[in-house]
Amino acid sequence: MIIHQNTPFQKAIDAVESLPFDDREELLEILRMRIAEHRRDEIAGNAKETLQAVREKRAKFGTVEDLKKDLLGD
Repeated sequence: MIIHQNTPFQKAIDAVESLPFDDREELLEILRMRIAEHRRDEIAGNAKETLQAVREKRAKFGTVEDLKKDLLGD
């Protein structure tokens, strides 16, 4: 069942569907690359925060069992 809503998301889908097939494939590849780039940026940011925590001695080190104890309060 297709429900036509006048949302920005639906408008984007309609716009993409109006493109020729080759353009849709190219758009899909561009989106995949941008999503991967965004994810890499997120990972790099997390790594930077982690390194900063280690430098500031805010990071905790231990085993999986230590983590479980911290999380469960045992």
